[in-house]
Amino acid sequence: MTKEITRDNFNDVVGSDKPILLDFWAQWCSPCRMLGPILEELSNKYDDKVIIGKVNVDEQKELAQHFSVMSIPSVFIINDKQIVDNIVGVRSAMDYENALNALLEPVS
Repeated sequence: MTKEITRDNFNDVVGSDKPILLDFWAQWCSPCRMLGPILEELSNKYDDKVIIGKVNVDEQKELAQHFSVMSIPSVFIINDKQIVDNIVGVRSAMDYENALNALLEPVS
């Protein structure tokens, strides 16, 4: 299950040792609603390895500003407290999986 991210729990989530997929979305955004089921599926698949979080831009304006979100959906991949990727718009589940797998696979 995806985790609702607010300014109150943001620091705890980002402080995690797990990679984070952070989706900035809004209820009125049709592409955001299309992305929702993809992220739910990913949260089930990567449950113990990755945090999948959702930030409602209407309710969490400060976080949206902090990330300079200009368009939604906007997905940030965070690892070790650093943004390592940003995907704007809806993509296939495989695109998000590839971004996450790149962080989870050991570097040889």
